[in-house]
Amino acid sequence: MQQFERDVIQQALSILDSHLKTKGAALQSPEAVRDFLRLQLEQEESEVFAVLYLDSQHRLLAFKRMFNGTIDSAAVYPREVVKAGLALNASAAIICHNHPSGDATPSNADRQLTVRLKDALALVDIRLVDHMVVGHKQIVSFAEQGWI
Repeated sequence: MQQFERDVIQQALSILDSHLKTKGAALQSPEAVRDFLRLQLEQEESEVFAVLYLDSQHRLLAFKRMFNGTIDSAAVYPREVVKAGLALNASAAIICHNHPSGDATPSNADRQLTVRLKDALALVDIRLVDHMVVGHKQIVSFAEQGWI
């Protein structure tokens, strides 16, 4: 990717970030989340696991890049995901990660992790809204697939 392209992406992220953090702005559609995540994670060369922490109205409290991995995996610690959610007083969360290979098809490990995180977050009353896997030009939503 050329520097000009990186600059354009950075400007788009800046605009999108300011809109998402505007008081009253909520993540009302999966498309809004997709656009945000595509800009954040699609070009990463290694796997990145992140969480969008939301308030009770699904307004963005924070986007946190929690764990960085290798080209095909990232170690994720549910304790840290829960701890960050509690610190932000979050009511809901959307977990996400990229597949640097470009194929957004979730693995069995992705599905197992989703169950573990959903259960861990539920213990502290944080609802897992979705798990999105970002590939090149595509994003798979666990919620849309009926897996959450």
